[in-house]
Amino acid sequence: MTIAVVGAGYAGMAAAAELAAAGRQVTVFEASRTLGGRARAVELEGLTVDNGAHIFVGAYRETLRLMELVGAEPSRLLRRQPLHLEYPGELLIKAPRLPAPLHLAWALLGARGLSWPEKFAAIRFMQGLKRTKFRLPADIPAADYFRQTRQPERLVRYLWEPLCVAALNTPTACASMQVFANVLRDSLAADRAASDFLLPQVDFSRLFPEPAAAFVAARGGTVQREMRIVAITQDASGFNLDNHGPYERVVVAVAPQHLEKLVAGLPQMAAILEQVGGFAYEPIVSAYLAYPEQVRLPFAMVGVAASTAQWLFDRGQLYGQPGLISAVISTHGRHETLDHDALAAAIHAEVARILPGLPAPRWSRIITEKRATFACTPALSRPPTVTPLAGLYLAGDYVAGDYPATLEGTVRSGVAAARALLQAAD
Repeated sequence: MTIAVVGAGYAGMAAAAELAAAGRQVTVFEASRTLGGRARAVELEGLTVDNGAHIFVGAYRETLRLMELVGAEPSRLLRRQPLHLEYPGELLIKAPRLPAPLHLAWALLGARGLSWPEKFAAIRFMQGLKRTKFRLPADIPAADYFRQTRQPERLVRYLWEPLCVAALNTPTACASMQVFANVLRDSLAADRAASDFLLPQVDFSRLFPEPAAAFVAARGGTVQREMRIVAITQDASGFNLDNHGPYERVVVAVAPQHLEKLVAGLPQMAAILEQVGGFAYEPIVSAYLAYPEQVRLPFAMVGVAASTAQWLFDRGQLYGQPGLISAVISTHGRHETLDHDALAAAIHAEVARILPGLPAPRWSRIITEKRATFACTPALSRPPTVTPLAGLYLAGDYVAGDYPATLEGTVRSGVAAARALLQAAD
């Protein structure tokens, strides 16, 4: 069987690795020289960084399984840290190494910066979701659910809202509470290790896509870089990818906004294109500020509430790049009205509130992914993995599933596409 995968991001490489592990030879086409899609390495000022920050948690079971499969050892490439949410001077929640659910109860009851009523409200919130098995009668915006369950404003600001925005990349006023509940079910409410933070210590291309490419090549497949596919067509011999092919099976693993151009000539895909055409998108901004090497955050990842940035990462502690601080800003917001210098200055001021006396950065760079993820709104209809066109499969963070546009959701979609293809081929 001839199999092609279009796109070498996390979804495409997950599909390719799963197919290669099943003994199938696969050809992957990637428009860029760098693998990883919207989670890839970039070069800034002679340093290898990422086009955006992503947070791994222990609940990312499929991502961790595939990393093991392709030889990218998680214990070597990811720094495991028990749940640690810190807003310097405002809030600190740390989970001890206790079995579930004691780890979460201890973390909430021992939280610094929350009053006892706020702590008990957080516990009631999780217990209420557990009683319903994390299923809502009807999906509603997360902010509405927080109000219905009478969550204190400070608890929402420092706990539920940051977690929801980080996972769904959608403002809580319009974010799907059901999808957020799915995330909480598999992380905070699961076994202790599921809530651990896994902080990458290499860039996102080397974390999985590059080892996966080597795994595919070692099993007779190929990854063709700088090979942009413009259109997929079909005739009696199979699928043709521009002048490549024919292929009996194709996994399309591109961002949803690129899907229409690829499959516009396939009438069976019209309903899916209409569905995807109704998506709204949310941006992610990543900022890099370079300080003297001795500059260091109190923890490798800290939150900044009521500010421009949402999370700060100390790349000296994570990647061995001392003095380099990265900041992430999810969703639309007032930061979009600022130019590069003004945005960098605003973020510097927020870092300086944590580190008084901080000198101005030696340089700063801003990376903006304008359509980083789809807006994960209540009851959003997402396209299926198996399309109406036999032999054509979809993979990507936007494909139907329990998860929002996280790396775990992306990887799961690639695995689902590979398994559906293999099942149909048997």
